[in-house]
Amino acid sequence: MIKLLPERKEKPRHSGVTMVMDKGLGLRQAQDLVETSGHLIDFIKLGFGTSMVCRQVKDKAWLYREHDIKVYVGGTLFEAFLVRDQLDEYLGYIEELGCDAVEVSDGCIRMDQEEKCRIIRQLAEDYTVVSEVGAKADDVVMAAGDWVQAMNKELEAGSSFVIGEARESGTVGIYGKDGCADEALIHEIVARVPGEKVIWEAPAKHQQTWFIRLLGADVNLGNIAPSEVAALETLRLGLRGDTFFDFLPDHLKERKL
Repeated sequence: MIKLLPERKEKPRHSGVTMVMDKGLGLRQAQDLVETSGHLIDFIKLGFGTSMVCRQVKDKAWLYREHDIKVYVGGTLFEAFLVRDQLDEYLGYIEELGCDAVEVSDGCIRMDQEEKCRIIRQLAEDYTVVSEVGAKADDVVMAAGDWVQAMNKELEAGSSFVIGEARESGTVGIYGKDGCADEALIHEIVARVPGEKVIWEAPAKHQQTWFIRLLGADVNLGNIAPSEVAALETLRLGLRGDTFFDFLPDHLKERKL
């Protein structure tokens, strides 16, 4: 074994979690994923409304849970039920599907903060709740203080983690349209919200690298593509060129090209 690698916790992890976005994997693809990288995945999100249009989704949910991966459907689907005043139907749907986690978001619809926290409190009685902060529209801007306040209130209401919105494109919320991190916003959140409770959506490699360099190997990262799970873990461990020297002692960094 190589010496001086960052120490990574085994599951169940409370920090350094990886959340994967499943946008419609087939059952055989899901089997390959868990066989090769299931030990590296903490959450799998069945993205947006894909769980309603794909087949064998219940089989996938069971497979993921068999590998100690928490499963939930995308927040967009939660909002699609909620805007139609069908929260009870939503709960019946995810129970039938076999989910053991739930995402509460308001990225598409306007929702009063107190209503959102009330729903979080309700769902936290039966599910692991992850709540998402930030809008999916790039023309909706939240002040840093509003991000911090919302995240802390939702954690107090019962969310196990709060998610910094970026969409699967990585071009809104905590990022600019160019995909680069909004550093002022992120530093404000880091300073005022418990770091182990924030999952930063980071679908692109340069975003993952930026967060690992800022917060270390045990930063929580989300919206990871299934094909990128192992590659992300090598970034966390300094086994990829982008972070090769980040976790080495200074006397070894002198050998950098």
